[in-house]
Amino acid sequence: MAEKKLQPIIVKRIKKGGHAAHGGAWKIAYADFVTAMMAFFLLMWLLGSTAKGELQGIADYFNAPLKVAMVGGDGAGNSSSIIPGGGNDLSKVHGQVRRSDSDVDKQRRMTPEQMRAEMARQDQARIKALQAKIDSIITANQVLNEYRSQIRMDLTPDGLQIQIVDDQNRPMFDSGSALVKPYMRDILRGIGSSLAGVENRISLAGHTDAVPYSNSDRGYSNWELSADRANASRRELVAAGMPDSKLARVVGLAASDLLEQENPRAPSNRRITITVLTREAEERLLGKSISGLPAAQLPEEKSENPPTDGKR
Repeated sequence: MAEKKLQPIIVKRIKKGGHAAHGGAWKIAYADFVTAMMAFFLLMWLLGSTAKGELQGIADYFNAPLKVAMVGGDGAGNSSSIIPGGGNDLSKVHGQVRRSDSDVDKQRRMTPEQMRAEMARQDQARIKALQAKIDSIITANQVLNEYRSQIRMDLTPDGLQIQIVDDQNRPMFDSGSALVKPYMRDILRGIGSSLAGVENRISLAGHTDAVPYSNSDRGYSNWELSADRANASRRELVAAGMPDSKLARVVGLAASDLLEQENPRAPSNRRITITVLTREAEERLLGKSISGLPAAQLPEEKSENPPTDGKR
């Protein structure tokens, strides 16, 4: 018992210290990961924006680099642009669509007739898109949609024809006046805003019915009235954003081109006609080539009702 009492008692004391410092290694790893992802997405973007011919050239280079270097080919270094894949015009801020050599060769092999047909196809596509745009604007605008019955749009050989016709209970102008009514101003402003970015030229014409102007003894007739109404409409269209430089002509046709031939005094004969011209119609109207190609020789249209009073 005495020996057990003399046995030493050992007390272990453990000193608690802080965790070892990681040194921020995880931040470096995360930065490497972000850099790798950025490089990956940049590579995907470059592959998506590179032409098919250049992709094949890059593949050939990696398959046989010495052959491309010694013999030559459509590799990544075979480019006249300062920035590979950036196109020839470095001043452009929007993306450029690079045409393949086959497309360029195809255009070079086109005859003037084929080029004119291609331009006509592009014109039709633009004009149909414009028609859909104006129709959607009218549908979305509660005020314009109320007057839809007085707005007529048709695709004609000359282009997109937009006619704003008069109504007996809702005239566009006061009788014998070129002062635009408020609702007519709303229609013209809506159409004018949709023509803000139009590429084609525009023809604007004013029409009256066959009722003689009351003060015709002064020399002011339906011819002057229709021209004044066309110019009043032009001012509203330009104020809404339509480029004034895109106007090819503004004319007054009086009652020479009636909408309802069988009823010359009908209110619908009083109208404003806005025509977004095709290139071909513009060349015929102005009598000169717009596209740089020889003007098309088209047969003169024969009217079923030959003029008898000097009017058409």
